[in-house]
Amino acid sequence: MKFDGEINKRRTFAIISHPDAGKTTLTEKFLLFGGAIQTAGAVKSNKIRKHATSDFMEIERQRGISVATSVMSFEYRGVLINLLDTPGHKDFAEDTYRTLTAVDSVVLVVDSVKGVEEQTRKLMEVCRMRDTPVIVFINKLDRDGKQPFDLLDEIEKELKIHLHPLSWPINMGKDFKGVYNLYEKSLLLFNPNQKATEDDIVPIKDLNDPILPKLVEEKNANQLKEDVELIEGVYGEFHSEPYLAGKTAPVFFGSAINNFGVKELLDTFIQIAPVPRSRETSARVVDVHEDKFSGFVFKIHANLDPRHRDRIAFLRVCSGRFERNKFYTHVRLEKDVRFSNPYSFLAREKDVIQEAFPGDVVGLFDTGNFKIGDTLTEGEKFYFTGIPTFSPEIFREVINKDPMKTKQLEKGLLQLTDEGVAQLFTQHFGNRKIIGCVGDLQFEVIQYRLLQEYGASVQFNSLPFYKACWITSDNKAKMDEFTRFKTANVVMDKDGHLVYLAQSEWFLNTEISNNPEITFHFSSEIHK
Repeated sequence: MKFDGEINKRRTFAIISHPDAGKTTLTEKFLLFGGAIQTAGAVKSNKIRKHATSDFMEIERQRGISVATSVMSFEYRGVLINLLDTPGHKDFAEDTYRTLTAVDSVVLVVDSVKGVEEQTRKLMEVCRMRDTPVIVFINKLDRDGKQPFDLLDEIEKELKIHLHPLSWPINMGKDFKGVYNLYEKSLLLFNPNQKATEDDIVPIKDLNDPILPKLVEEKNANQLKEDVELIEGVYGEFHSEPYLAGKTAPVFFGSAINNFGVKELLDTFIQIAPVPRSRETSARVVDVHEDKFSGFVFKIHANLDPRHRDRIAFLRVCSGRFERNKFYTHVRLEKDVRFSNPYSFLAREKDVIQEAFPGDVVGLFDTGNFKIGDTLTEGEKFYFTGIPTFSPEIFREVINKDPMKTKQLEKGLLQLTDEGVAQLFTQHFGNRKIIGCVGDLQFEVIQYRLLQEYGASVQFNSLPFYKACWITSDNKAKMDEFTRFKTANVVMDKDGHLVYLAQSEWFLNTEISNNPEITFHFSSEIHK
């Protein structure tokens, strides 16, 4: 209870979307409002070499996409905001899914031109599984897109969530005039030649105010009145309880690239978004107000600073106070650890902190002790649950193109696969290395980073496997026999656990029915 003041002033959320919906641009605008950065990176332009603040890996700058979750902390109007910008590309969905376990709410960005896309649906399913509160930001209103009411219908139908508009656009595309804030009863006027400022906001007590037609033309004023009347009739008054329960999503309209409608979203967010919440563990529910510290690792990133070959574990604080230089119990390893330089982040910039509270994300310098899902406590033994792992679907053999760099390759493979976006397997008899991923683009990133960060040059050869299954058995003789007969298909993961690589669903089902004494698991979680 003694940390309630700190807990109540924190908001921890992720921004999620399909690629190219404007997620990273929106992140930057938030940081601008929070004073965390002074100038926005030109995300779309290759000519301008100021890149998005949150895209810190070289390959992200070259491809113009985010491939790793970035963590940024900033203050806005007395509220400490921990913002996690996630990859939108489906090949990196695993990183995004795990990040969603570390946040209390989500801002979902939808492109007004394209509407709901495939990745948006998948991300929303993860949010619904946990009843995560969601705010929808409909972006790119300065382009000709789908009509607002059509967009709301599409989002409700496709994402299976009730919506409640808290702002409403006046036209779109070249006729875009501005956004009316239903929550604050004010009008934000759009000027395509300049960024939105405080001066563009006009308080309007009543839509019958004679100033409205002068500002947006009479036909637009009449259309706005009709729309708002319809919205109020259909949606009624906004209440925060259904939003906090994950049943209703407030909706804002705007144009992130023009800094338009972003402030309204941020101002409302800090008023209605949830403070850090209590969390489930393998033993009990950990109350966010408990005095004793606990937290879990949801992400690991090697070589955040290429000059120092560092490896950072990202820890979400769930209860109590995390303190620098204090000993904590690493539950899986059953040993005490302490951290002399814990960090808070602004993308790549790091600041050493003395303490952190529930909701905060702390970067811990890691020498190889951490795996994703690891829990730190003040002595109690439990794991935070619900951190997903995925069975790989694409498998490729690693071919070392430079035998002089074998050691660097081994180190690079171990460190990069520790980050959780790929899994490393070794042939049970022999030293053949196999990487399993859920998306093709991950191989490109791994190949690039092995060369740039470790000096190891590799090529990947495709392998005809369909799924990885972890295998366990109480009958050692039966297990030995199975691994002896299935040499080509049995590998070890990097923790020494046996894994069966099935060529097809038929092969997998055949082996399961032929070997009743062996259990086939689709996740490595069983070994925790």
